[in-house]
Amino acid sequence: MESDAEEQLRIIERAEAAPYVSYPETPWWYPPVVGLWVAGLIGTFAWWRENGLLFVGSLVGLIALEVGFLTWMQRRHGAMPFPGRGRPPREIGRIWKRYFMTVPVFVLIVALVWWLGGVLPAAVTAFVLVTAGLWFYERRYAVAAAQVRERLG
Repeated sequence: MESDAEEQLRIIERAEAAPYVSYPETPWWYPPVVGLWVAGLIGTFAWWRENGLLFVGSLVGLIALEVGFLTWMQRRHGAMPFPGRGRPPREIGRIWKRYFMTVPVFVLIVALVWWLGGVLPAAVTAFVLVTAGLWFYERRYAVAAAQVRERLG
């Protein structure tokens, strides 16, 4: 009786973990494209005082790209897990926690570079940090997902 209950709990845990570990690999171009998007977002602020139309147009374009990208990712992944929704396996939860602890540090670094050097150096810094950070995150996430799959059998 006990082994049956344990097996049922394991089945439930596998089902809960499935959206976090069963999805297509993120394309190789994902980190640099997101880095370019963030750099472009920062770059739009070079226009906010000089040309309101360019500023608003750039923001609308970048937001439209983001919405299109998220829609594509959702369709590609199906049940795409988002932080704050559901209950990720502990291995994935650790990766998310580290990611969200790193983001404010990157924001502070980019803000400091912006303050000291201007928009262009801030955009370049953001591109490098976001691209490298996402590349690292994607690798760590893949390792954590493999650990979850191994643990759950």
